Amino acid sequence: MAIERTAEPAPVQAPPKRRGQAPVVGAVALGGVLGAWVRYGAGLLWPDAPTAFPWTTLVVNVAGCAVIGFFLVAITEIWRPHPLLRPFFGTGVLGGFTTFSTYAVDINRLVEHGEAARGFGYLAGTLIAALTAVWAAAALTRRVLGGAR
Repeated sequence: MAIERTAEPAPVQAPPKRRGQAPVVGAVALGGVLGAWVRYGAGLLWPDAPTAFPWTTLVVNVAGCAVIGFFLVAITEIWRPHPLLRPFFGTGVLGGFTTFSTYAVDINRLVEHGEAARGFGYLAGTLIAALTAVWAAAALTRRVLGGAR
């Protein structure tokens, strides 16, 4: 009887090291702090009463979405930015500035105060306005700055 040799198992490879992540994480964190400060400042300059329509959050989210529309077209179709610009500004600053978690809290607050219809209007209106802002800003950026179609 002959003994069959089986192939030796391949050596286990270590997972890839996460080198290079620190600058991206730092850029997102710094941008997030700056965006959140600006959003907080908007709330201080234009406060909403607890039972009032949350205009500040609506304006911040729609403005942030318009900037996202401009920014993404600019950095993907028109300019070649530094590799950390997108994580810093797109994810960090704009992620910290726009406040869709506050949007959800505002809807809940309106419903709890007996303003369900206003809360639903705010829910739908913000989504429509935010998506329209992204689309319009992207289209305008392409038209004015000559990006790809």
